[in-house]
Amino acid sequence: MSDLTEPIQNAPQRSAPQQAVVKVGLCILPVAEIVIGALYLDDCPRQHYIPIYLVVVGVMGLLLTLLTGTDTLGVCFSTLNCITRLFFFCWFIAGNVWIYSIYEPNYNQTATDVDLYCNKTLYLFAFWTTTLSYILLLVGCCCCSN
Repeated sequence: MSDLTEPIQNAPQRSAPQQAVVKVGLCILPVAEIVIGALYLDDCPRQHYIPIYLVVVGVMGLLLTLLTGTDTLGVCFSTLNCITRLFFFCWFIAGNVWIYSIYEPNYNQTATDVDLYCNKTLYLFAFWTTTLSYILLLVGCCCCSN
């Protein structure tokens, strides 16, 4: 039985610079989500929640990235982390509804009915980052099931 737990206990730990590089790498997408959402905040009358979704999911992604691996705050931190993850999951589901329910919107802003318009950069960024989340989830599940 001790042979099964030995590799876990002897797993190599990342150095502080390696951890910093990983955290910075994980912050790139959330920062991009915040920037794109903020830049195009009023550019999707078809579904005005999409840019708000991007900003909030970006902030939550940054928060989760920064909070992950910090064990020094104890029970309060654990509770905050759990609540943050639950909110993130619910917000992600809501974003899916907002994004996929209008597929594929009119990208032409000069169309006669401007209410059907959604900025192409904003929509496609939201669509593909959400779809990428599912792809990564599927790959993660397949890799962990072996």
